[in-house]
Amino acid sequence: MGRLADKVAIITGAGTGIGAACAIRFAQEGAKVVLCGRRAEPLREVAAQITTAGGSAEARPLDVGDEHAFTAVINETAARYGRLDILVNNAVVAGGGGLIANLTTDQWLESFKVTLDGTFFGVRAAMPIMVRQNAGSIVNVASVCGLLGSLYTAGYSSAKAAVINFTRVAALEGARHNVRVNVIAPGAVFTPSFEASVPEGKAREATANAIPLGRVGDPMELANAILFMASDEASFITGTTLAVDGGKTCELSLASALGNAG
Repeated sequence: MGRLADKVAIITGAGTGIGAACAIRFAQEGAKVVLCGRRAEPLREVAAQITTAGGSAEARPLDVGDEHAFTAVINETAARYGRLDILVNNAVVAGGGGLIANLTTDQWLESFKVTLDGTFFGVRAAMPIMVRQNAGSIVNVASVCGLLGSLYTAGYSSAKAAVINFTRVAALEGARHNVRVNVIAPGAVFTPSFEASVPEGKAREATANAIPLGRVGDPMELANAILFMASDEASFITGTTLAVDGGKTCELSLASALGNAG
C-alpha cells in the first residue's frame, strides 16, 4: 500500500475496463484520482466505489478528442492540487473495422481522433506542468495491434502504432526533466468492448487458446502493469513499450508449416 501516496493522477477512459481498474488500483495505493471519459454515469459509479472504500476520486466527464476541454481539465487539476504526477492516456475509439478498400475516410479519421489526437492533447498539456515540477510519469495505453498486423483493424492498428512512436519522442523530450513516458500494450483483455466484439462460446474459446497462457487477460492485470510504470519503482524506465498479452507477441506460429511437413 502507499506506492502512489499523495500523488495526483488523471486517467482517461476510466469509466469501464482497463481505465476503471486502473483508477481503483491507483486509489488503493494512495493516489488522488481524476477520472475522465465521455459517459458521466460510469465515471461517477467508479468514483463512488473508490470514495466509499476511503480513497480520493472525482469524475470529470469529457471527450479527450476535444483539445480545449481536455487541456482545461489537466490545467485545472494541477492548479487545484498544486501538481500533476501521473497521466494515463487510456481512452480509445476503435473506429470502423473491415478491409482497407471498404473503409470510409470518416471511419479512418475516427480511429485517430481519440486514440492518437487525445493522447497528443494530454501529453502536450501535462508535459510543461511535469517539467516545471522536474517529475512526472505518463503512461499511454496502446495495443499489441500497434506492434503487429491484424486483419480488419487498419485504422485502429495504425493509430496505436503511432501512439507507440509518439511516446518515444515524448520520452526523449521529458527525460532531462525527470518526466518519464511509457507505453503499455494490452493483448486480449476481458473488457466491455471485448465482450461486445467476441461472442461467447467457440469464438472466446478460440481467442483464449490462441494465447500462450491459455486465457484472456483481466483488466486488473493491466492496471497492475500501468501502476508499475507510473510508480517510482519504474524510475529508470522511459520510452519503452511493455506488452501485457499473455505471451501472444512473443510467439511465431509454425502450426501450418509443421502440418505441411508431416
